[in-house]
Amino acid sequence: MARLIEEAEDLVLRLSLWEQLLARRREVRVPFADVKDVRIEPDWWRSLRGLPGGGRCRPGRCLGERLHRHGRDFVAVRANAPAVVMDLWPSAPFARLAVTMPDPVNETVRTIQQRRVRERPKSA
Repeated sequence: MARLIEEAEDLVLRLSLWEQLLARRREVRVPFADVKDVRIEPDWWRSLRGLPGGGRCRPGRCLGERLHRHGRDFVAVRANAPAVVMDLWPSAPFARLAVTMPDPVNETVRTIQQRRVRERPKSA
């Protein structure tokens, strides 16, 4: 099962070996400054948008990239568990990250909420 890990100034979505093979990547790394919003979605399927663009989607499980008109998302979600959904600023590699976790209200989610930038600084 995918895990969210805090590493210095980055939030890392680390995938299990099986997930790595299906998604064709080991991890997704996003600076905390690129997190616009974070929330817990009790219905995992509500975190999905667009069409699969790589990885695998099956009934009750979706892993990989999803393409839509606002860009692309990376998801690692399963049925019967809430999803942590992070909307990201345009400078991030994805528009949204979504991952199901056994206990989404854990220290990592609280850390994301505390460390994210509330308002994107304006460019000079």
